[in-house]
Amino acid sequence: MAAAPVLPASPTPESAPLSQGARIVNTFIAPSKTFTDLRRSASWWAPFLLMVIISTAFVYTVDQKIGFRKVTENQLAMSPKQSAQLDNLPADQRDQQMRQRTIGTKFVSYLFPAITLIIWLIIAAVLFATFKFAAGADITFKVSFAIVLFAALPGALKTLLAMASVLAGMSPDSFSFQNPVATNPGYFMNPADNVFLYSILSSLDIFLIWTLVLTAIGFTCVSKVKRGAAFGIVFGWWAVFTLAGAGLGAMFS
Repeated sequence: MAAAPVLPASPTPESAPLSQGARIVNTFIAPSKTFTDLRRSASWWAPFLLMVIISTAFVYTVDQKIGFRKVTENQLAMSPKQSAQLDNLPADQRDQQMRQRTIGTKFVSYLFPAITLIIWLIIAAVLFATFKFAAGADITFKVSFAIVLFAALPGALKTLLAMASVLAGMSPDSFSFQNPVATNPGYFMNPADNVFLYSILSSLDIFLIWTLVLTAIGFTCVSKVKRGAAFGIVFGWWAVFTLAGAGLGAMFS
């Protein structure tokens, strides 16, 4: 009896390309799908545009509900040296300084997405160089930058949470753009008491740690670097930036 013919194995279907919306959703529920898809196309405009919209809405809400004069006063209270210098000025000069600071705070707040984009570029460059040359990853800067942008999306959730708190009537005296909602231990202390410690505790933020985890997963998905090494690189640089930032903040506060 003749043997039955063996049918050729059907090829494994490749994953369907993800839309920009699907990438954003999967960043929260199935991040490996999003980051793997970045090898096909490293487009990063969608998460950036979403974060710009949310950031602008948040700043507008703060402007309407709290006011930038109060925001500026709260920022000064976090820096005893600057506050003392302002208090020593004559009343007319002090009022003029406050008006100028208020205008500057409002301008920077609305421009914050552009400033953040520059920061993300620097972070992407540092991580790209580390993974490329220290870990031997086969990766491009464009893909690295896209990973950083998509991994930053939990920050948009934090902004929405902060905006909800402002709309719900949170006390204007406790508001600051640097730490607008209780997602880290630093929120519960007075920055003027210990600027260095405040900065360190503020960096232990739930949403920031979520972003760091996503970043490490992203670099693991697009390269052959092991997950443990990726986590070590991402969290290692986070520790360096956190300590450096806390030191500079304490020096100039």
